[in-house]
Amino acid sequence: MLPRLPSWVDEVLLVDGHSADGTVETARRLHPGLRVLCQPGSGKGDALKFGVAQASGDIIVTLDADGETDPAELPRFVQPLLDGCDIAKGTRLAGRRPARMPGHRWFGNKVLAFTYNALYGTSYTDVCSGYNAFWKDAFLALSPRYDNCEMEQELLAKAQKAGLRVAEVPHESAGRVCGSSKVSGLKQGIIDWWVIVKERLHAAHG
Repeated sequence: MLPRLPSWVDEVLLVDGHSADGTVETARRLHPGLRVLCQPGSGKGDALKFGVAQASGDIIVTLDADGETDPAELPRFVQPLLDGCDIAKGTRLAGRRPARMPGHRWFGNKVLAFTYNALYGTSYTDVCSGYNAFWKDAFLALSPRYDNCEMEQELLAKAQKAGLRVAEVPHESAGRVCGSSKVSGLKQGIIDWWVIVKERLHAAHG
């Protein structure tokens, strides 16, 4: 992923979750100018919150490091922000099912998007993509509290309740380059669904 980053990117942050597989050494070799941050806690949400807080730029783009997404598409995420949006959220599911996405994960993502749209009056096709861009100030103002993958659904729900402008940006999904996820898809899917519902219930009683 690192060699494909556009040359105009000002800062590259790698949030290292206490890896022991040579990730940091390989990353530094491929991109000598990157900043390595040692994650203080655990979980994807914790890593994202820490990285955003440490970033020096006004516009932040987040990508998962598993090679599923193409950094060359990064300009498509930045442009909506320059045009006045607060958040540009990625979608892998605007068209047909990605070739390397298992059928059960595709179905689960569709259920989550349907639930979100029904509760918030939106028409998103994907609420779980890790490819997103936002103004740093907007992210910090939303104060997400979850430390795991469900933080992304929490952030989107809070942005909707706050009336922020959100653009959905289609992107390619090539699938994980190697290895396997440490997260149970079924367990995480249930958690994501409940966070979507809970955030809506909080709004209704707030």
